[in-house]
Order: sequence, then structure tokens, then C-alpha cells
Amino acid sequence: AAVPASASGSACWQAKLLLASCKSGGCGGSRTAAAMRPMTGALRSGGMACPAAVPPAALQVPRHAMCQAPRITLPVTSRPAAKAQTASPDTSARMPQPQSPAATSTAVSMRRDTVTGGVQATVARQVTPGRPGGAALNRDGGPKLKAPGGRKPPPEKSIDEYRENSNVQVDSVPEELRKDCVLFYCPETEALAREVAVRGGGNIQLGDVHWRSFADGFPNLFVDNAVDIRNKHVAFLASFHEPRVIFEQISLIYALPRLFVSSFTLVLPFFPTGTMERVEREGEVATAFTLARLLSNVPLSRGGPTSLVIFDIHALQERFFFGDAVLPLFESGIPLLLERLQKLPDHDNITIAYPDEGAHKRFHSSFKRAGYPEVICTKVRDGDARHVRIKEGDPSGRHVVIVDDLVQSGGTLIECHNMLATKGAAQVSAYATHGVFPNYSWQKFKADSGAGASSGF
Repeated sequence: AAVPASASGSACWQAKLLLASCKSGGCGGSRTAAAMRPMTGALRSGGMACPAAVPPAALQVPRHAMCQAPRITLPVTSRPAAKAQTASPDTSARMPQPQSPAATSTAVSMRRDTVTGGVQATVARQVTPGRPGGAALNRDGGPKLKAPGGRKPPPEKSIDEYRENSNVQVDSVPEELRKDCVLFYCPETEALAREVAVRGGGNIQLGDVHWRSFADGFPNLFVDNAVDIRNKHVAFLASFHEPRVIFEQISLIYALPRLFVSSFTLVLPFFPTGTMERVEREGEVATAFTLARLLSNVPLSRGGPTSLVIFDIHALQERFFFGDAVLPLFESGIPLLLERLQKLPDHDNITIAYPDEGAHKRFHSSFKRAGYPEVICTKVRDGDARHVRIKEGDPSGRHVVIVDDLVQSGGTLIECHNMLATKGAAQVSAYATHGVFPNYSWQKFKADSGAGASSGF
């Protein structure tokens, strides 16, 4: 069972003919056919140069070797792509290609698994030194490719850098990638939408919606110039600040992608049910999952799933509550806080405090990179009451800034403030991305009257 490689014929076709003959029982039966399959597979995949580049002896496989030895080694020589020569169609298959000084020598090793009968192939390449011009070679033996424009590739980031809260920077987006957008808004976000349009530099056009109600109180909505937004990028700036406004806004959110728009982006700065994301006893309802399911049913636009932008959602794992019809993008207000801290007159005396371990895990990487000292507080249960204690850090003599994602009634922030003042903090401030303050609870916060942290924030 030998495969001759003559100058007038192609070794590829001869190997295929031999395999066909082996399958029919003309030369050695099923064992020979099984042993030839890896060889013909290598020929079909282009891993072997045909025909004259393959020495005839390389394909001389005795029948007893194929029947007994499960390992076959095929030395193969391939030419670099840079040295490829153009030949006429009728002669290129038979023309031997000379090996250049930088040729890559390849060995294909195939081993038959004695248990399953399968074949495992191993490819080893060795680059011969002496490439013309001294060009650098990569691991595969080819020339090293530089980044576009001659730029160096970006350095690898550490794990802590990936954990940082870094938002999309508008100034870093190239002008040619910026898209014109039609921005719709609800009555509560009109002022913010107009400011966004002004800062958009002419790329953002405001859309108009008539927010009316029928006599029974249900919404009567109308989108102006609905035909004009076809094939345009559309966004909606929502505000789910209370339950009664969610239904009318959801109605518009479901309608906009159906108006034949190119893409649809939903900006929801505050995800209101984010704090109810888990169930601790039977009978509780995780309303965070309920709201996520409502948003997951937004219809697809021409551009595909809806992009959902949320700022400082309470728990990052809530991204898995959403279905495949939306793509949640979690942004943060922490970069804005870092900019503000640098403008304070005592920015070199600032310490960051976290009211609990959850806030520390969420935000500490951003402040650690900025070099701020940290104080970690913890909540200790005493019967039915919960008290705040300092777990780690020293606030004495420092301007301590408490950082959290949201504040509801403010009880935890006030307790944390009192503890920090007791431990000698010079000043205490607080930051929260979302200030809910139900029932006018913001009135419980007292301002610093000049007497230091003991008098208030």
C-alpha cells in the first residue's frame, strides 16, 4: 500500500483514489482505509504541499505499519505567503515551490486512540532563521503585524481596573462613529433631556410626545412625526420614580421600536425595585425580577435588541434578571464624584467611608486606584435594632465622605455619620447616586454649622 508521487500526477488525487480503492476492498481492507483517512484529511485541508514538495518516501507506508503502528508522521514543507508565486491554472498544481530562507518546516503527527479508534493530530512548526530583510516573526512563523497606524497595542488591564466604574466618554468616541439620535422624554425628565441635547453638539434632536389621559385616567399618548423617525436612532429618557407613571411610560417604550427605527436605547437612570432583588423567606416577592421581565419584553427594533442604560443599580447580579431582548448597560455616577472631590479645597485630606460591606465591594476599586484612604462600616444587629460600627480604618482628623448607591429614609447614613464623628472625624459628607427620600425624610439631615462633624453634614 504505497502512494507514488510522480511529476505528472497530483499526490492529492492519487491519495483520494487509493482511499476509494481501500474502501472497496481493493487494497488491504478496512484497516488500510482507516489508516489513510488522516493522510487524505491533511491533503484536503491544505496542510501538505502537492505534489513535488512532498518527498515520495514520505508517503511510503508499509501495510503492516498501518495495521500495527497507530502513529504516522508526515514531514511537510510549506512556503511563506509573502513568497507565493503566480502560476497559470493548468500548471500551478504540478509546479514545485522553492523553499525561501525563512521557510517554515512543519511536521504533522497523528496518533490513533487504541480505545476509541479516533485519530489525534499534532502540528509542530519550526521557523528557519534568515528571513530576508530581518522582519520579525510571530509564533506561527509569519511576520508580526503592527497595530493600525503604527500604534502600540493597549496594555493589559489588571482585575481591579476592570472592576472600576468607568463610563462611556463622549469625547473619546470618534466623530465618524457618532450617530444622530432622536431623544424622547417623559414630563419629569424634560429639563434633563434638553440639557443633554445642548451638550450633544447637534447630534441629538428632541422628539415630542403628547402625554394626555382619558376620562377614566388611563393614558392617551401620541408620538408627533412618527413617520419621520423611521431609519433613525431613537432613545427614550425614562423616570420610574413612582408606580403610577410606569404603565404610561412602558406603553411608549413598547411602541417606539415598532416605528421602524434603526435602533432603540432606553435610558433608565434609576431602577426603583433594585433593593428587592432576593427572597429570604417563603412568600416574599422579588419585584426587581418583575420589573426586569417587563423591560425584557420591549420589542426588537431594526437594529436588534434594545440597549438599556441604568446608573448604579443596587446589585450587579441583577443583570441576569433581564432576557435576551434587551442588553443592559450599567453605568455609574462615581466618576463624577471623583471629579468633584478633586475640586474640593481639602482634597488631600479626604477619606472614603462605606456604610456596609456591600458598598465597599461595589465601589472600593475606583477609590483605591485614586489613592484615597478608606473606612469600612458594618451593621450589627442588637435584638430588633441595627447599629453601625467601624470595622476597618481610622477617620480621626479627616474629611470623611460616605459613599453609597442610594439613600431611602437616610437612617443608615445618619448612624454612620454619628459613629464617624464620635471617632474624631473633622468633617463628614455623604454621596448617593439616587436620593429617594420618601415622606420628606431628607429633612432629618442637618447641615454642618461650622462646629465640625458633631453638628451635622
